[in-house]
Amino acid sequence: MRVISFAAIGLLLAIAVAAFVGLRPQPVRVPVRPAPATPLRATIAIAPMDKALTFARSGRGVAAQTILVTRYQDGVVTGVYLTPLLLPGEDAIAAYNRLGYDALTTFVASAKTSVSLDAATLAVPVDLRALHAAVATNYPEHADEAKVEGGPFMFAKVAQPTSSRAAIPASKGLLDYEVELCLVTLSALPANAGAKGGLILCNDVTDRAALLRGADISDIASGKGFTDGKSGTGFLPVGELFVVPRDLKAFVEPLELHLSVNGEERQRTRVTSWIWDLDRLLLETAKRSGGSWTWREGSAQLPVNTDGVLPDRTLVLAGTPAGTVFQGPGPATFVRGAFDWVAKFGQGSLISAIIERTITDDRASGGYLQPGDVVTIRVDQMGAIENRIE
Repeated sequence: MRVISFAAIGLLLAIAVAAFVGLRPQPVRVPVRPAPATPLRATIAIAPMDKALTFARSGRGVAAQTILVTRYQDGVVTGVYLTPLLLPGEDAIAAYNRLGYDALTTFVASAKTSVSLDAATLAVPVDLRALHAAVATNYPEHADEAKVEGGPFMFAKVAQPTSSRAAIPASKGLLDYEVELCLVTLSALPANAGAKGGLILCNDVTDRAALLRGADISDIASGKGFTDGKSGTGFLPVGELFVVPRDLKAFVEPLELHLSVNGEERQRTRVTSWIWDLDRLLLETAKRSGGSWTWREGSAQLPVNTDGVLPDRTLVLAGTPAGTVFQGPGPATFVRGAFDWVAKFGQGSLISAIIERTITDDRASGGYLQPGDVVTIRVDQMGAIENRIE
């Protein structure tokens, strides 16, 4: 009888401790609200032309005009229109491929006039595809905060890039941000040829609820759920500048990523703190050639053929550092999810119950992006992005 009593007391104590821990979901950083009403008027250092060519584009369709940028001050971009050099329908990529680096530099150096434009009015600087290669957990600190092991790993992202000041559509899920540097292929690029091309900034917008529900918890590195959580309309704002360095590796080395929400800094990391560099990302993309990921609008494969060649105008997203809203479920979430599962008499899987508890607690925290929030990205020599959630 005494043994049974001690066992019962021990069980009750264990349940009490579990309940105490379980009733305390891990804190989530909530943005200051409301967001600042003043639009971004950034000053961005522009690389000298002997190190990189920096392009922007005003207007759309037949009215589009490409600019080679020489200055970015207080939200105003100054440069030289390339219109006299361009063939009908050409953008910066087409012009660079046809004329080359030096011809463009010579033209700008001899230009008699310049143009100044509000950076907020600029369009996507070049024509880009909607299927991209992306990497998860390519920065160690982000992998740690997300509690993901087995990375980095590649997956497909499906999203037509939108302009640097485009709104991000509000979501009923868990809307998160990710600042990333992206390689842009200028022509068909064999993965084993090394990283070549241009660079652009992006905000890799993510619905963490969709990602979690689709993920394979037993094999996160499969990438399941990532395409669904990171794809869709408005999920890929890109910077207003497109940069073609003369020496890609040397140009990337000093770059530092910065992201803030409603004026509060969330992410700041040197780009080259990554695990896989751009060369390795291309090779890893080729390794997953033929793989397929399902998402709510169908399925997607990485943009690489069986010979390991990526098409032109493809983005290779290089990963995000620590500081996202998502921090990965803690012990309390596992306990609370287990209680939910028991309360439903074990209906469904325990893993699903924990995932739904994670989503419920995270939504209630108020930490994820809400209508009116503003995400701002700034990187010297690469430009700025400012997106309001609407």
